[in-house]
Amino acid sequence: MKKKTVIVFIVAVVAGLVYLVYSRSTKSNSTGKSIRQSNQNTGRRTLAVDAYVIKSHGVTDVYPVNSFFLPSEEVDLCFETSGRIIEIMFEEGTFVEEDQLLAKVNDAKLQAQLKKLQALLDLYNSKEFRQKSLLAQDAVSQETYDESSTLVASTLADIDLVKAQIRETELRAPFDGFIGLRQVSEGTYANPNIIVAKLTKISPLKMEMSIPEAYIDMVKTGNSLLFTVDGDTLQHRATVYATDSKIDMTTLLFTVRAYYPNLNLKISPGRFAHVVLQLNYDRNGISVPSESVIPDLGEHIVYRVKNNKAEKVRIVPGVRTESYVQILKGLNVGDTVVTTGILQLRDNIDLLINSVK
Repeated sequence: MKKKTVIVFIVAVVAGLVYLVYSRSTKSNSTGKSIRQSNQNTGRRTLAVDAYVIKSHGVTDVYPVNSFFLPSEEVDLCFETSGRIIEIMFEEGTFVEEDQLLAKVNDAKLQAQLKKLQALLDLYNSKEFRQKSLLAQDAVSQETYDESSTLVASTLADIDLVKAQIRETELRAPFDGFIGLRQVSEGTYANPNIIVAKLTKISPLKMEMSIPEAYIDMVKTGNSLLFTVDGDTLQHRATVYATDSKIDMTTLLFTVRAYYPNLNLKISPGRFAHVVLQLNYDRNGISVPSESVIPDLGEHIVYRVKNNKAEKVRIVPGVRTESYVQILKGLNVGDTVVTTGILQLRDNIDLLINSVK
């Protein structure tokens, strides 16, 4: 009897322990479920992000365009007269100075004619001198003296004419520049249609580019532009000096030209340049880091920090650079925008700001 009583007691104790464990487990599961359900219902969670405080600063409106270099001056060198080339006095591909003698056509006949006229001039000068002395003594008439004076003047004019013809037999550089490959040899019979060589002035250089008509009122003489060339990481500066007088009706573009000093002569005509044309400057502009701007169905949005929560703001962007986007509408100086965790953001989410720039 006592044995059965002990067994019953043990069974009761075990049963009680089992019930207690089950009750606690059920309560715990219920509580956990209740907490998770509560979190799902409230939708609250905190996102750690970095932020950027908007400040006022100058913003430059720029337009990227490709350009090419032109020599500031370039001519085909030709003789003004016909004749056999007797001497070429330049080396191909070298620098020549203005008025430097480059080549010569045979001028033997002209030189002989010049000597003859100079001899006649000496004779006529002596005759005029004697006639002038006789005129002072009333030994000759005024008409006789005038004839002697006219011969002197006429001979001087003939000498000037022959000298001009001799200059036509000389090929001289019209300006400083680099002379190209020669197209003739000594002994060639030259005429005004035969090109001897090409002369190019490359300091300064001209830059030519085509700009959309929308910018026609922004591109002015004196505007600066920055450019780079392939193989050179340095940024160079040129200055707009002229714009075309009309817009191309087919392309709706207008042509702009700028000067680049090219003092070191490192850039050659014909090379291309990657240009950034500075069109407008806003002294009080504002911008945000480019990573904070999100495209949204044809619009652009950023998330502003307000009371430690994310606030979705639609903006109107302006000038873009590699790092920043100008804000034309939607934000103000002093606003703080989120710059990290962009893909996880949504309106009204709680934020924990790690760092602010």
